[in-house]
Amino acid sequence: MASRDAEKWPTAEPGRSGRTLDPARAVTIGSTSVGATVYEGAQLLMAETDDGYDQRLQVLEEEAKKLGWTVSRTPLAPGLSVVEIASAPDEVSEPPDAWRLLQHARLANRGSLPGVALDHLMASPEANPVEISHPVEISHPVEISHPVEISHPAATYGTPGSGGRQPVAVVGGPPTRRESVPGRRPVVALLDTGVAWHPWLRGVVESDVRGVDGEQIGYPHTVSFAPGTKDTEETLDGTLAPLQGHGTFIAGIIRQVSPDADIVSWRIVPDRGPIKESDWIKALHQILALVRQGVEDAEQGRADGRGRGRLIDVLSLSMGYYHESNEDALFDEILRPLMEEFGRLGVMVVCSVGNDATDRPSYPAAFAPWTAESGAAVHHPDRCRTHKDVVPVVSVAANNPNLRTGALFSNVGCWVRVWAPGAAVVSTMPRRNGGLLPLARDDKYGVERECIDPDDFTGRFAVWSGTSFAAPHVGAQLAKALQEQFRVHGVDDRRAARVKRGWDVVTAVTGIAQVP
Repeated sequence: MASRDAEKWPTAEPGRSGRTLDPARAVTIGSTSVGATVYEGAQLLMAETDDGYDQRLQVLEEEAKKLGWTVSRTPLAPGLSVVEIASAPDEVSEPPDAWRLLQHARLANRGSLPGVALDHLMASPEANPVEISHPVEISHPVEISHPVEISHPAATYGTPGSGGRQPVAVVGGPPTRRESVPGRRPVVALLDTGVAWHPWLRGVVESDVRGVDGEQIGYPHTVSFAPGTKDTEETLDGTLAPLQGHGTFIAGIIRQVSPDADIVSWRIVPDRGPIKESDWIKALHQILALVRQGVEDAEQGRADGRGRGRLIDVLSLSMGYYHESNEDALFDEILRPLMEEFGRLGVMVVCSVGNDATDRPSYPAAFAPWTAESGAAVHHPDRCRTHKDVVPVVSVAANNPNLRTGALFSNVGCWVRVWAPGAAVVSTMPRRNGGLLPLARDDKYGVERECIDPDDFTGRFAVWSGTSFAAPHVGAQLAKALQEQFRVHGVDDRRAARVKRGWDVVTAVTGIAQVP
């Protein structure tokens, strides 16, 4: 997830015009209040789920012309388009700005423009809740009286030795995985940085699953699942990318908690820079189409592999963004229906809540059913309800290693439903050695001795912290409980059976129950 506030979020990848929406300077309609967020400056997202999209596009075209800009529509996924904004060729104008155009278009359309939204740059699941360049210099490489004193107590989680990403030795073997299981194996899907080769993950992870039309899902899966290959383009200074190994680490958590589960991995998180919401949503639409086809295959008796679909039981998402507005009239009509459709197909979606130590809702995690605490039922009654035909999103926060207290960096609030281990977690890593060096080194009696090299992961295991790692822990628990359902009741992958089974498992593992 992100750093302490939206203004400190990383800039977009080269070629993207990332903008930060500053509430103190943002143009608004009247006295409407907005919150900070980061967005793609030159394009908007537009839903096409009703007959009004032509009229909405016309409003955008007319208001863009007044500002000296032009707009063009490009289909992105079924029911969704990207509206690109450019400077008119014969006009002198300010650089195109999606937020400004959206506000002008909303005002022209009686104060609202449903189905049109910013293309957010989603907070990547960063390497640590707090980034540091190297373990803190101290007077002696071994003796210290206390974890290093720093300006904010939550920042200790970013220090190797206090929960930050660092190598660790694992002396036990991999969790036992049975050669066969009753019914079928539960399937956990990851949409993250991809998964690199690791001995614990051999034969467990599938990373080449394409859409129903044969199209690639997400970015090219440059993370090779073969020994000795590179999973990312190396930097010139030798340092590891901040997200390097993130997907591999998550896959290892699932492997430990639910050893018999299968894992499907797609790559949508860049090694550097944030996630473009439009790219992410397109991948989600492709995955949804796979699952929908898989359910149809099951209902038509094609569960023998002759269908084009792919059944997924759990979808783990370790990313999110803060919506600029929580007003019902302006709230997200693009992402919420997508999450609900996964639930209607019996997919249990688990989402990390974020590492910003805030109660501000982060999405998609905040699509989980809210509790009625702190007046939530008064202000957002619809968000406290559930529907028996839709398996709910599960929002997951991070616990400390004592499993009793929440991690200080973890987001909180009535929209946070489950807490799971997410601080100083041990899991799998790609075999990589970055450019940082040990603090001290010596060579006596023919023995090379040194302090721990902070980015030498050639041992293939690491400690890491973040709500990004709490979510897959719960996802794996759901998969393990589902496997018991298969053993006791058999496998029925028709839609109605999947939804009922999903609700039973979610309630048993998380305590989230149906609320009328």
